Amino acid sequence: MADLPLNSSNDFSSKSSQEMPSLEALWMPFTANRQFKANPRLLAKAEGMYYKDIDGNKILDATAGLWCCNAGHGRKEISEAVSKQIHEMDYAPSFQMGHPIAFELAERLVELSPEGLNKVFFTNSGSESVDTALKMALCYHRANGQASRTRFIGREMGYHGVGFGGISVGGLSNNRKAFNGQLLQGIDHLPHTLDIQNAAFTRGLSHLGAEKAEVLEQLVTLHGAENIAAVIVEPMSGSAGVILPPQGYLKRLREITKKHGILLIFDEVITAFGRVGAAFASQRWGVIPDMITTAKAINNGAIPMGAVFVQDFIHDTCMQGPAELIEFFHGYTYSGHPVAAAAALATLSIYENEQLFERSLELEHYFEDAVHSLKGLPNVIDIRNTGLVAGIQFAPNAQGAGKRGYGVFEHCFRHGTLVRATGDIIAISPPLIVDKREIDQMVNSLSDAINAVG
Repeated sequence: MADLPLNSSNDFSSKSSQEMPSLEALWMPFTANRQFKANPRLLAKAEGMYYKDIDGNKILDATAGLWCCNAGHGRKEISEAVSKQIHEMDYAPSFQMGHPIAFELAERLVELSPEGLNKVFFTNSGSESVDTALKMALCYHRANGQASRTRFIGREMGYHGVGFGGISVGGLSNNRKAFNGQLLQGIDHLPHTLDIQNAAFTRGLSHLGAEKAEVLEQLVTLHGAENIAAVIVEPMSGSAGVILPPQGYLKRLREITKKHGILLIFDEVITAFGRVGAAFASQRWGVIPDMITTAKAINNGAIPMGAVFVQDFIHDTCMQGPAELIEFFHGYTYSGHPVAAAAALATLSIYENEQLFERSLELEHYFEDAVHSLKGLPNVIDIRNTGLVAGIQFAPNAQGAGKRGYGVFEHCFRHGTLVRATGDIIAISPPLIVDKREIDQMVNSLSDAINAVG
C-alpha cells in the first residue's frame, strides 16, 4: 500500500512554544494530580502521527490519543464536516425529536456491524454505552417475560467505564474499592485470561486457556440461568494491559450463553473500528455477540460519542405495548449529537477510503516482530500483541508496583514518544496510519527507556 497522505503545515513543522497555564483549578481524571502538576506534560497541537507539546517538541503518538484517533490527528475531512454541521445546526434534541444525520450515521454503522446487529443507540462515551447495554438487557428480559433475569457477570481485570454499572461488572480493583458499598448487587466475575506463567511472549492468541470459559457453566449452576441477564467481556482487555482471549475462548462463551438464554455483550470501546484488524474484534475472531458497546474511534475522538449495537431480536422484543408509549426509559441529552455525528460520518469515510482496517491487518506481522524484539531486555516478563496493539509487561521493582512502568512512560515522553502506562505494563496502540519507520521509532524509544530505567 502506498504511503497515506498526511496533513502538513509550516505552522506544525516549526518549533514554537506556548505559555504554561495555571494548573491549580483543574482536578484531572485518572491522574496523580500532585505528581503531574509538579512535572506537567502538556500537549498543544496534533497532526498526523504527532503531537506537539507546549514547548514545541514533537511527540510521536504511539497510543492514538487514548485508543481514539485511529485515522491520525488533524484530519481536515473531519474538521470541515464539523464546521459545516455546526453552522447548519449546532444542536437538536433527541427526545421525541430527530435529525437526519443521526439516522444516516446509524445506517452507515450497521453496514459495518456483524450480522444481526442492525440497531444502534447513541451515547456519549464508553461508560454510557456500557450502562446502556446493561439496561437494555434488563429491558429485554422483562419484555420477554423473564423479569427474574437480573444478574450480570463480568470478568476479573475487565474495564467497562466508570458508571456504577460499569465498575460493578468491571474487575479492576482500584476502580471499585472506594465505591464498593454502592456497587450493583447480583454481580459475579469470570476469571481473567492472563497467563504469564504458561503463555508469556505469545504472538497473537494463545492456544492455552480456553477452558477458563467453563467457569460460566459453574456460575449458571450456582445462580440458575433463569436469574442471569447478561455476560459482558472485552474481547481484548485493553485498559488492564492488552490481555488477549485464548483461541476458542470467546466462541465457548458464546455457546454457553446461547445455550442458557443469557445475553452476551462485547465491550469493544477499544477494539472497534480497526484496532485488531477488522471493523470489530467479533468479526476478526468469528464470534457474534448480542450487543456491542463502542465509543472512542467511532469519530476519531473528535467529539465525545458512543454507540451500542443491538441484535434485532432484542430491539423488537422491547417494542411492545401501545405505540404512543416510550418503550425504553433511557437516553442522554446529547445522544446522536449532530456535530458528533458529522464527525463520525467523515471518520467512517476515511476508514473506508484509506482501507485503514485492512492496513491494521497488513502491518500486524511487522508490528509483532518489532515489539517482540524487546524480549530479553531488563525486567521484561511478557509481550502480548494483536492487530496494531501490544502490551509490554515488566517485573515490579523494589520501590513498588507501577514504578517501573511509570518510569518507562516518563522516559519515552521526555524523548519524544507517547506510550501508555497501566501499572507495570506499557501499551502501544498507534493510529492506523502508522508506517514501518514510525513503528521502528516507537520500539526504539521503548528499548532506550527500558534500558535506562532498568
